[in-house]
Amino acid sequence: MTVLKDIPEKWFPLVLPLQRKKQKGLNGAKAKKSRTEEERRVRANDREYNEKFQYASNCIMTSKYNIITFLPVNLFEQFQEVANTYFLFLLILQLIPQISSLSWFTTIVPLALVLSITAVKDATDDFFRHKSDNQVNNRQSQVLIRGSIQNEKWMNVRVGDIIKLENNQFVAADLLLLSSTEPHGLCYIETAELDGETNMKVRQSVSVTSELGDPNNLASFDGEVVCEPPNNKLDRFCGTLYWREKKYTLTNQNMLLRGCVLRNTEACYGLVIFAGPDTKLMQNSGRTKFKRTSIDRLMNTLVLWIFGFLVCMGVILAVGNAVWEREVGSLFQSYLPWDPPVDNFLFSAFLSFWSYVIILNTVVPISLYVSVEVIRLGHSYFINWDQQMFCSQCNTAAEARTTTLNEELGQVEYIFSDKTGTLTQNIMVFNKCSINGQTYGEVTDPLGPQQKRLDFTPFNPLADPDFCFYDDTLLESVKVGDSHTHEFFRLLSLCHTVMSEEKSEGELVYKAQSPDEGALVTAARNFGFVFRSRTPGTITTTEMGRPVTYTLLAILDFNNIRKRMSVIVRNPEGRIRLYCKGADTVLLERLNPCNQELMNITSDHLNEYAADGLRTLALAYRDLSEDDWESWSESHRCADNAANCREDRLAAAYEEIEQNMMLLGATAIEDKLQEGVPETIAVLTLANIKIWVLTGDKQETAVNIGYSCKMLTDDMTEVFIISGHTVQSVRQELRRARERMIELSRTGEGGKEEGMEGWREACFMSYGFREGQEGAGTGGGGKQLECPPPPSPSPPPSNLMDSISGEFALVINGHSLAHALEADMETEFVSTACACKAVICCRVTPLQKAQVVELIKKHKKAVTLAVGDGANDVSMIKSAHIGVGISGQEGIQAVLASDYSFSQFRFLQRLLLVHGRWSYLRMCRFLCYFFYKNFAFTMVHFWFGFFCGFSAQTVYDQYFITLYNIVYTSLPVLAMGIFDQDVPDQRSLEYPKLYEPGQLNLLFNKREFFICIAQGIYTSVVLFFVPCAVLSDATQSTGVPLADYQTFSVTTATALVIVVSVQIALDTGFWTVINHVVVWGSLGCFFTIMTALHSQTLFRIFPNQFHFVGSAQSTLLQPVVWLTIALATAICIVPVLAFRFLKVDLKPQLSDTVRYTQLVLQKKRKPVSRSVAGAWRGTGSVSEGRLGARGGSRRSGYAFAHQEGFGELITSGKNMRLSSLALATFASRHSSSWIDTLRRKKHTHTHTPPSASGECSPAPSSLSGSVPPLSNSSSVLGGSQDTPIEEETGTAAAQKSQTVTSLTQTTPAFASDSESAAPQGSAQASCAVVFTPAALRANGGDSPGGWTITLGTVQEALFGWRARAAAANSPGPVSSAEETNQKE
Repeated sequence: MTVLKDIPEKWFPLVLPLQRKKQKGLNGAKAKKSRTEEERRVRANDREYNEKFQYASNCIMTSKYNIITFLPVNLFEQFQEVANTYFLFLLILQLIPQISSLSWFTTIVPLALVLSITAVKDATDDFFRHKSDNQVNNRQSQVLIRGSIQNEKWMNVRVGDIIKLENNQFVAADLLLLSSTEPHGLCYIETAELDGETNMKVRQSVSVTSELGDPNNLASFDGEVVCEPPNNKLDRFCGTLYWREKKYTLTNQNMLLRGCVLRNTEACYGLVIFAGPDTKLMQNSGRTKFKRTSIDRLMNTLVLWIFGFLVCMGVILAVGNAVWEREVGSLFQSYLPWDPPVDNFLFSAFLSFWSYVIILNTVVPISLYVSVEVIRLGHSYFINWDQQMFCSQCNTAAEARTTTLNEELGQVEYIFSDKTGTLTQNIMVFNKCSINGQTYGEVTDPLGPQQKRLDFTPFNPLADPDFCFYDDTLLESVKVGDSHTHEFFRLLSLCHTVMSEEKSEGELVYKAQSPDEGALVTAARNFGFVFRSRTPGTITTTEMGRPVTYTLLAILDFNNIRKRMSVIVRNPEGRIRLYCKGADTVLLERLNPCNQELMNITSDHLNEYAADGLRTLALAYRDLSEDDWESWSESHRCADNAANCREDRLAAAYEEIEQNMMLLGATAIEDKLQEGVPETIAVLTLANIKIWVLTGDKQETAVNIGYSCKMLTDDMTEVFIISGHTVQSVRQELRRARERMIELSRTGEGGKEEGMEGWREACFMSYGFREGQEGAGTGGGGKQLECPPPPSPSPPPSNLMDSISGEFALVINGHSLAHALEADMETEFVSTACACKAVICCRVTPLQKAQVVELIKKHKKAVTLAVGDGANDVSMIKSAHIGVGISGQEGIQAVLASDYSFSQFRFLQRLLLVHGRWSYLRMCRFLCYFFYKNFAFTMVHFWFGFFCGFSAQTVYDQYFITLYNIVYTSLPVLAMGIFDQDVPDQRSLEYPKLYEPGQLNLLFNKREFFICIAQGIYTSVVLFFVPCAVLSDATQSTGVPLADYQTFSVTTATALVIVVSVQIALDTGFWTVINHVVVWGSLGCFFTIMTALHSQTLFRIFPNQFHFVGSAQSTLLQPVVWLTIALATAICIVPVLAFRFLKVDLKPQLSDTVRYTQLVLQKKRKPVSRSVAGAWRGTGSVSEGRLGARGGSRRSGYAFAHQEGFGELITSGKNMRLSSLALATFASRHSSSWIDTLRRKKHTHTHTPPSASGECSPAPSSLSGSVPPLSNSSSVLGGSQDTPIEEETGTAAAQKSQTVTSLTQTTPAFASDSESAAPQGSAQASCAVVFTPAALRANGGDSPGGWTITLGTVQEALFGWRARAAAANSPGPVSSAEETNQKE
């Protein structure tokens, strides 16, 4: 269950989904009443009047139980689980003597254990809820009662009471602010507990009540408030105050909400409007969407299948009982009669059916569900404890806020990410501006001396010392008194909602609602226009050292629809002016036509700034006459006082005045990328995770952020931009994009050089294209891509989209997305977007973000993850399968709505590739083993039924049946499920392809389930028939036969425990001390307990309960019994060992290859590490040279402090270690090919054209066939990608010659391979050069000798034994290419 928890306030735990239903007792009827409210009427100081409405009290009750109700309510809730009800039904059956051959405790003990553990957990949780409730409800507040201030507990506060709040106190309920000690009825609050924003906000009382500061005056206040009913909208309130036959409009600016803290205000008074569960804080803590994993859903299906299988077995055995009783049992009636209720064989069969249902129920033990929850809890703690996901800068650790989704982290295919604050730091810096057509802030000569940071202190003693700006021409423009520049910064100092706090003379601290506003006001401050303070009606500034006070006439506030804000002020000379700032898309269209020329210039500057990845705003003003102001003020007052559609009327009034404005210029703010974002995106892309960025920023800004974080690259085949304004235009653009993708996929863009890595990979992954043969006449030996002709007839484009995996990207605007999300356009948009490696959606609303996520969930059936940091990302986070919140600059609303949270986007890489992958792997191995061991245990009863007259006699002692899943086999499988690993965490990050099995759901599916079941049934056959066959003729040393029931039972039980213990030892890939203790300890525990249960002591005390007296001692002393156990164990385990050995040898998974390579490198660590370091340095130097050549790119002027990261190196494969190089052939032959084959099977419309004649051999070598498993590009081994394009074709032949020579001199085996392969065609020679290290191709790089020797060493370690084996059976050495072909 996903639970919002650990709110920093600590005094209010959020409510569980069922807790709102439990609001009984004191608040039950009142809460029910409030849910049907249409409006709320509250009269001040009149409890009798207010109580007739039965409003909820201020008592918070988040607990679920009390001492009396705990046991019945908790048991009722637990038995709502189908599994618990099923086992209760079995328990009832076992209480019927004619049915059950097992004692009732075999079921009640595990059932009671499970119920007890869950009950203790629930009781503990509820105890802390009671404790927290008591702490909150017993807080003291000052309430005005009968004219005097009295202390009351929070729980006793009622709607209509007047409360006094003092500085730094929490607000006890939702209050209407009546008066304050501050001038003009102002007070300041901090809303961190509501929305996470730590900046102060201002609230103001209604003017008519602001003078009621004295308790005596407030005691006589009898105003009545009529307002909206309780709701969860934190940012709006609509109501009316009626007092003294007048009415006054109430808005959210007049409200103090529960959870806020009073700051910088000595005291204030408020009227309680909403209390307790009706407060907006409680209203926002309602139901959280319940999320289930795909494994959960599959497990429920499999359990139903198992129940069906159980019924089938019961029917088979019941039919057998009927036949046996009729044909054989009737012959024994004289001395073995039926029990009294049974009078015929059919009734006997009916009872036998229920008896076998009881006996065979352990195929689905109740411990399965408890074990799954324990494992998930352990995985959650591992995430919380991971020091590598701890951010020391903000002292924030990663947090798993749910325990139900851990394994789904290992199956993510789509990531939907916000941009601002998620990919970027959301720390804004004023970077550039355009004023009256002149741009400032440009770096004129990037190659010249670094510009000096401006020192504003001599010019302005109030300047912020931390402000950075380098263009002195702007400062000079201010100093000389340029009117446009002065008006520009005057606007920035006035048009905002920032609060200023002056701690000492000249020491200003700005509290801004957004980082953008803070950056703009700080810029104005440094350039001489200092915002000093504000009141409800004035703004005080210091302009060029001169204090100026403006009369604030109106604030036209910002919202997501308007995308702009304005202020109307009157200067000291009496002139009225409107200042406006906002998005250029909405502001430029509201300018006076005379601004056209300036608008064109400013638009060019805006495009340049956006191309640099900067956040832009346009600035404008309008002069108003007194008549204009009076006329508009009246219409605004009417809209503000409107009872209905107030927001719409205010928006229309704002629209009326914000017209015919004069353009001043534009600002550009830099929001730098977070640390590690490009590398994280590159690695996640290699893991076949598609990343979509959903942002509200303009297209140019979003696209260039995409380039800077390596989502988009210059090597991409094509980037499609969808910007249509109508349904038809959007449809046509999407279709053109699909047709272009298919065209490029078929033709291969014949003119592209071999350096185009993305297209070559698209050919490999989509159509199985091979690199063409290098014939004698190819001219210089250059390789060319040859694409086979398309299949005929040509399939429609929709059939090809799933198989296209070229380097494509899609950028779509918000207005186009609105059309693309329509019902008849969904399929076209999804098929086009999902064929691209990167998708960027610009100018999207929060609702559209959620719609895009739902669209992918609906059409692709893929696991989605949404990551964001702000309140506008909450809907997206809740819609995705997994929600991740970034605790950044925009508060904690995203974190509160998330399933996982941390402070940096880069931690997402570790969350998915390490914790997610391990959780999925562990859960799958746990389930496979769990079903195996229980079928092996239970099916023995089925075979025994054919030998006991279908009498429902059990094979094992009843205590063994009880303890098998609780004691003997529970801890080892739990330890494996919690601690197991296939490769270390560092390897998981180095080889992102290891993540793909989870995406394809390969480790636990219906096929794997049936394999486990088949292995369990096979084991049960061996465990039954081998002891049965051996012991039937065996005797003790004294000549006494061993063919008795108890000896057979002990032998089978012992063999079973040993076999399943050996099996889990084989299944465990990562041994810890805990694993050793629980595996071997459980085995020792079995022998100890069995010896004790079969002892004389217990038999003497309980002679009717312990029938196997002395059986263990007498049986286990016989050598033939141990030989039987050893034989059964060998027959069970040896085929498993053989199968796994052959599988690793013939068809290894990538994880097998990585482990093997790690073992090889550990043996030869020293020489390999030296060579790797040299190779890395060589590759890095070439890469840096190539990156330097990109200086002329149109994106060379990014605003991000943008030294090249490792993103391009990762995506090109140049940074892969030597193990990757040596692994390429070994791993790609198997791992990549089988993964890609399954991926193509997953997409039903996949077309593989026949191989073209003249291609290289169809054996999937590292350059032909499938994608290299360790990189998403083919540069791991082939293609001269480190060499500049213009040099490639001219040097290809020389490089090939040099490579072959080096290999010949260093490794004679390869020389003879090349010679033997040459007569068979140049294709073989081409394949033989697969092992060419990239360093050999760079003149002046590292010594090729060291590279080649090391590479040969690793190749010998990996393949040498096979080569030697092949050489022993052939007259000469076999070429590696031939060997590959033969093997395949």
